[in-house]
Amino acid sequence: MHPPVNLTPPYKDRPYAKPVRFAFAALLIGNVALAFGPLFVRMATDTGGIGPIAAGFWRLTLAAPMLLLLTRATGQPIGRMSGTLWAMLAISGVLFAGDLASWHLGIMHTTLANSTLFGNSTSLIFPLYGFIVARSWPTRPQGIALLLAAGGAALLLGRSYQLSAANVAGDLLCVLAGVMYAGYLIVLERARSTLRPWPVLALSTVAGILPMLLFATLMGEAILPRDWTAPIMLAIVSQVVGQGLMIYALGNIRPLVIGLALLVQPIVAATIGYFVFGETLGALDIVGAVAIGIALVLVRERRPRPAAG
Repeated sequence: MHPPVNLTPPYKDRPYAKPVRFAFAALLIGNVALAFGPLFVRMATDTGGIGPIAAGFWRLTLAAPMLLLLTRATGQPIGRMSGTLWAMLAISGVLFAGDLASWHLGIMHTTLANSTLFGNSTSLIFPLYGFIVARSWPTRPQGIALLLAAGGAALLLGRSYQLSAANVAGDLLCVLAGVMYAGYLIVLERARSTLRPWPVLALSTVAGILPMLLFATLMGEAILPRDWTAPIMLAIVSQVVGQGLMIYALGNIRPLVIGLALLVQPIVAATIGYFVFGETLGALDIVGAVAIGIALVLVRERRPRPAAG
């Protein structure tokens, strides 16, 4: 879920024009890894015996030490931070936890393909915030993207309602997750000129641990797994490998290519859903998914490209 929106300021050592080996492979592998997240959440509840929110708690808790080590290994130290920045990170932790809690609950009540598509609604919501701040209208491609996304979402929600009302609730929870993640990015907007990508990912992960534990406790979920396989895989594959490879790729690959690669996630998720859970897509599901996929590409097309320095 949620390939991180580019949190990399225009550092001179990370222009798009600079060739980076393995960046495209990292992008594809990162998207594939993120697409396995819903599977691991369901496994954590079935074989692990914990709730979906508790699975998110372990995803962050187990991943945090590895991510903190990676900040040092990649030469991106956290450094000294102001009280304001710490406060923003604390708020971001609550929003990030709310994002994961909503998404993990939604995964349990809709198809894997829908959970991945709606969970990535941040890619459309965050530009809306940009339009409001800039007090400007969307460009024509962006306007088409928003219409396509709205139409595609309507088709998918309609199909979910035909299956069951619970599926619609799952879809809406995944949309809420996208809204929460957009809020998380907005709060971190000021931190972009101060923190590098790996510290942002590491600190937001740490900041979300306690809120996730609180949410899981309030929901009355079992916290301690009887089988650690799924929580460990969720932490390593989704949080460290998936998010980590996306962080590596972002800033080294043009946004349009990143938008196209994002379509790997729902394809992989739908394939997993078909073979593991017997989930099938109807014609309207495919049309709706394609519409949202095109929207995700279009909304990235006109993002400014940092100048090589």
